[in-house]
Amino acid sequence: MKSVILISALLLSSLAHAAQFDPNNPDDVYRANTKVFCSLEEGKHSIYWWKGTVYSRVPGEKDRHLFNVHGMNVRACKHFTDPVRGVGSRSVSREVMFFLDPKTNEVVREWTNPWTKQKVEVIQVANDPVNARAPSWSRDEEGKGTASLDRYLIVGDVAFMGGGAARLFYDNPLAGDYQEYVGNNYHASEFLTAAIPYADLMDADATEVKDSVISWGRISRWMPWMKMGSRDGLLVFYTHGLRLESFEDLPEVVKDEIHLNYPAYTQPPPLDDDRPNETSWTVFKNHIDAQREADKP
Repeated sequence: MKSVILISALLLSSLAHAAQFDPNNPDDVYRANTKVFCSLEEGKHSIYWWKGTVYSRVPGEKDRHLFNVHGMNVRACKHFTDPVRGVGSRSVSREVMFFLDPKTNEVVREWTNPWTKQKVEVIQVANDPVNARAPSWSRDEEGKGTASLDRYLIVGDVAFMGGGAARLFYDNPLAGDYQEYVGNNYHASEFLTAAIPYADLMDADATEVKDSVISWGRISRWMPWMKMGSRDGLLVFYTHGLRLESFEDLPEVVKDEIHLNYPAYTQPPPLDDDRPNETSWTVFKNHIDAQREADKP
């Protein structure tokens, strides 16, 4: 019994003296934030996985459960220091999301559109790369701290992050050069929340937060491969997921599809990758352009 008490006391003592980030130091807070979706170890792979459902939302009709989805993002970070701007990093990543049959949970290759009755080829989400355009920093150009813990709601031992939305509105690469006159811009909203152990977030000796649970959602136009044209309606994506230790922890359906058709997605791009980012729209445009070129006499 004495040995158990002694070991417990030693563990409590070590936890009490574990190095902690200073919540009032913007550089420390920036490092803590970086641990959530990346790693403080430069170049180390970080993997998030999510699963969920896709529904249609059409005025005047009941929502339809069109697909299940599985997705993953693999990323790494390059780190920087600056005498004025403090610490910074830039992330590079690839991500895929596969559309699954809602009954069999198998990857869907062809899909019969229930509105048009047309059979279409399903183009999976495979965006390479999805990179930060430039480094972010813990301080502004004048050295004033910008990183803070205000983005978190801390309840007991858990730090919650979310409540905002990425409001996307930009030129649709499938449309023409007159979108400001006739519309056709890509318009969507994405929502991400996360729950993280606060002790792990502020642990200065740990290079990453391993126990992180997320929820991601999106409201957007029809996927271009659905061939819905100008028909009214939206897609609603609703998912949940978590950070994984390694690629091998992904579900078999995801690993199998990546090995079969997307082998580059087992790791992130090089840290100095400067290619323009891809979206579902640019990937589909490239696919259609390649098909048309191949069909030329």
